[in-house]
Amino acid sequence: MSRPTRITSVTVKDIRFPTSLQKDGSDAMHKAPDYSCPYVTIKTDTELEGNGTTFTVGRGNHIVCCAVEVFEKMLVGKQLSDIFYDFGNFWQSLVSEDQIRWLGPEKGVIHLATAAIVNALWDLWAKMENKPLWKLLVDMEPEKLVSTIDFRYMADTLTKEEALDILKKMQDGKKAREEELLAKGFPAYTTSCGWLGYSDEKIKKLATEAMAAGWTRFKMKVGADVKDDVRRAKIFRETLEEDMLLMVDANQKWEVQEAIDWMKQMADYKILWIEEPTNPDDVMGHAAIAEALVPLGIGVATGEMCQNRVMFKQFLKAKAMQYCQIDACRLGGVNEVLAVILLAAKYNVPVCPHAGGVALCELVQHLSMFDFVCVSGTMENRMIEFADHLHEHMLSPVVLKGGRYMAPKDPGYVVGIKEKALADFVYPEGAEWQRMFKEGLFQQE
Repeated sequence: MSRPTRITSVTVKDIRFPTSLQKDGSDAMHKAPDYSCPYVTIKTDTELEGNGTTFTVGRGNHIVCCAVEVFEKMLVGKQLSDIFYDFGNFWQSLVSEDQIRWLGPEKGVIHLATAAIVNALWDLWAKMENKPLWKLLVDMEPEKLVSTIDFRYMADTLTKEEALDILKKMQDGKKAREEELLAKGFPAYTTSCGWLGYSDEKIKKLATEAMAAGWTRFKMKVGADVKDDVRRAKIFRETLEEDMLLMVDANQKWEVQEAIDWMKQMADYKILWIEEPTNPDDVMGHAAIAEALVPLGIGVATGEMCQNRVMFKQFLKAKAMQYCQIDACRLGGVNEVLAVILLAAKYNVPVCPHAGGVALCELVQHLSMFDFVCVSGTMENRMIEFADHLHEHMLSPVVLKGGRYMAPKDPGYVVGIKEKALADFVYPEGAEWQRMFKEGLFQQE
């Protein structure tokens, strides 16, 4: 009889990339972000190890790393078989520890840390089964998958029985959908052409190159100046072909009425959605904006900073989002993301994940692919964000063809960041950071 595999250590590294130098990732609220991640490694008493990340934009990454370390004693010594046998209850134990939960509960820095740890556990599970995460999820029996979800605070909206019914109804045709996914990939849109800090010439150049590579869906950042946003939208529309999609993202910049008035001035440019128009916790504000924009044919998208399944429940019930933007690292890892995907299915709201950052594209592709095969059964009105940054540092980078994510084949979820990148960009001692300090590009904190 084989010995059960146990967790022996949980470590975290403060990894930061200097994306602010080129204004990559710049928007109305984050003018000079340095894309960063707490990088978690869970080791076992075998050769098996799992990697997990969450995402920040630089200063503050260290705080999440400290939060990860708080959870170490809750993991070391645990058997993987015990965790995965009853993952829903284990997840609940992480977010409900009676002293740690006070720092959330289930939101903020402590929930970001939870995401990194839980993502590493799912990476372990997928590697144990020698499958990419999307395939691990697709192959699970509905009862097993539902057992990984914490249904607390959702009984008034989505019960365990309803979730099970959604999954069981979608068993028919699952094999054909998986074959379609493998053959065609999953639709994507690009944000890489429309960062707020980019010049007009750079926007035109990048959009033209993207179209030549097969992209048909684009997003631009807005919110600094309405006349400038209208002008930039005009550049996009004059550059893009007639039937191509254009979305805009304000990153929480506006007041409610300001958002409505601003978008009325942009309506001539056939905007599919306005993303995060106001404070990400303002359910009723988003609902008011959504209602006002219906006559213009503009939907509201939000969710990348929606902190837990309970917030998503409110947004969906209030009709405050027409596009559900799950984030693989803002929510508490895969378990909670599964809950939100099922909630969105009940309300017939398409899931269009937030991505970009560090490893977010690599992560969310698995979640959308599971959604298509097992939950929604359609790719219509669904797409995954893509930003062309930092993939060269990933052990298993995303593969895109003609503006579509191709299904990952490597076992795992996060899979990992290359050793050289970890050595070069660990903060502050990494070789690249030391070089930039010496050259005066950054000041060490």
